[in-house]
Amino acid sequence: SDLRVGQLDELLNRLLPSLGSEDGPATSRWRTSHVSAESFFHNKHGEEIYVVGCTLSESYDPLLMVQNRGFKTLRKSRRVQSGYAGPAEPEGYTTTFMKGLLLRPDKAPEAESLDQVVKLKNLPGDQQDAFKSGFTEGFMKSQAFTQRTQDSLRRTRLILLVLLLVGIYGLSRTPFLSVRFRTTSGLDSQVDPVQVKSVTFEHVKGAEEAKNELQDVVEFLKNPQKFTVLGGKLPKGILLIGPPGTGKTLLARAVAGEADVPFFYASGSEFDEMFVGVGASRIRNLFKEAKANAPCVIFIDELDSVGGKRIESPMHPYSRQTINQLLAEMDGFKPNEGVIVIGATNFAEALDNALVRPGRFDMQVTVPRPDVKGRTEILNWYLQKIKVDPNVNAEIIARGTVGFTGAELENLVNQAALKAAMDGLDLVTMKELEFSKDKILMGPERKSVEIDKKNKQITAYHESGHAIVAYYTKDAMPINKATIMPRGPTLGHVSMLPENDRWSETRAQLLAQMDVSMGGRVAEELIFGDDYITTGASSDFDGATKIAKMMVTRFGMSDKLGVMTYADLTKQSPETQAAIEKEVRVLLKDSYERAKNLLKTYSDEHKTLAEALLTYETLDAKEIKLVLEGKSLDPR
Repeated sequence: SDLRVGQLDELLNRLLPSLGSEDGPATSRWRTSHVSAESFFHNKHGEEIYVVGCTLSESYDPLLMVQNRGFKTLRKSRRVQSGYAGPAEPEGYTTTFMKGLLLRPDKAPEAESLDQVVKLKNLPGDQQDAFKSGFTEGFMKSQAFTQRTQDSLRRTRLILLVLLLVGIYGLSRTPFLSVRFRTTSGLDSQVDPVQVKSVTFEHVKGAEEAKNELQDVVEFLKNPQKFTVLGGKLPKGILLIGPPGTGKTLLARAVAGEADVPFFYASGSEFDEMFVGVGASRIRNLFKEAKANAPCVIFIDELDSVGGKRIESPMHPYSRQTINQLLAEMDGFKPNEGVIVIGATNFAEALDNALVRPGRFDMQVTVPRPDVKGRTEILNWYLQKIKVDPNVNAEIIARGTVGFTGAELENLVNQAALKAAMDGLDLVTMKELEFSKDKILMGPERKSVEIDKKNKQITAYHESGHAIVAYYTKDAMPINKATIMPRGPTLGHVSMLPENDRWSETRAQLLAQMDVSMGGRVAEELIFGDDYITTGASSDFDGATKIAKMMVTRFGMSDKLGVMTYADLTKQSPETQAAIEKEVRVLLKDSYERAKNLLKTYSDEHKTLAEALLTYETLDAKEIKLVLEGKSLDPR
């Protein structure tokens, strides 16, 4: 309303195109071109604009109805005021009110409360309450919005942090990036001195020869001048070779404990890495740290995993770097004095030839399975750690555990202690030790198996046949136990107990083993007839056939084929193969006939022993002897 007519015309001419001209063509329709138009509305809308209303006059307040193309709404055109080309204020508030509220003078005093704001703005009384309520409502909505935003931002940060940590952990576990999160400087391999001193040679049983060899190494470490004064050199390495469980790691710990020197432990697999150069770097760091603490001992367990034979493989072109570094550290251009490397492996055939030559592993110590004396010592050592009956004889258990290692004997004693605890006993007796031995050798008892009377009778006569032949054959091993209690895949068994370890066997001993194997089938044939023999003798025939073949092809115990070995039968002529098969058949047939004659001679003892097995199920050596002598057993 403050605009004059001339000012309004000037403003409209600036904002809108002219509707017509007498000098030129009409411009009522807006042009559409890439050339910028004469006004803002030309560029934005490109369509006809009609002025709605009456003729222009001083009281005319024009409204331009312009279509707004955003968000599905139609707005009224804003009031066009002099000197202001932007959007006008809403109709609810006057221009003076908004300017007075928002545009504050520069030197106006600061308002510290809402009442002061109202007072400074000079609001009428009827508008103050509305202003306060509106201000409060807006402030509360703003606070609520701000709180929601902060909570959402806090949750987002927490989620991102968790995802970041999970991602870092996942990357550290992947083989491609794990090396970035692992140190390759020292392997953390030095063992606590207190832990090393707790193991000495007194704790090593059943390996006397290996202990004597390693005693020299202890002397080297304790008093090196004693050996170097004559011009000798300390050994570079000692290689312990033996089956698993024979005590190789225990011997290495005993060396460090006896010598009282720093002890570095590493497993061969710790040097194996998919990244090129990592294994070699760890070897260098290990020996660098060991040289700084010389004299000392480095023990590398499972040496074959790092010192295997070098091969030329396109799949692993850099696989030789680790072993090459180990070879250089042990005996390379730089001297390596005062560091003794002890390696342990149960697969010596896989080691590289350059690693086992003199100058690297100068000494090779074999740690075999213990003999009967060693097994007795090991059993007595472990029996001291449990509550055991004074009548327990460790030598009897040792005789029946041929081939057991120290770790297996420790497991046997532990199983016996668990069995005694389950039965509620105060002490471990021979019964629990025998039970544990049978469980390890033949599996646990199958007490839940229900066997009918006929099959149980066949099993009793079958096992009695083995026992009779073993008892009355001169060169057979003594009987330890006979039982018809099912264990593992067998329905019964007769265990033999050699008096001493057999380092070699005679021809008579091998034939006696074959005769004992034939005793089960012969007993079934004699008692039940040819039509009622069973398949229970298959494993017996396997053992007898294996012995007969070895006698003919490896031991030179055949008169027709002579003292000659036949390693690969497929490479022999058909005539030779036929001759070998004929000799094996003759040995088996003769063994079968000897067992049959023996069981016919002692048929009464055979039946008595079978009836005792049906009654008691399990008989030991003493009880079998009483039965065969015609004496009665104590009722159990």
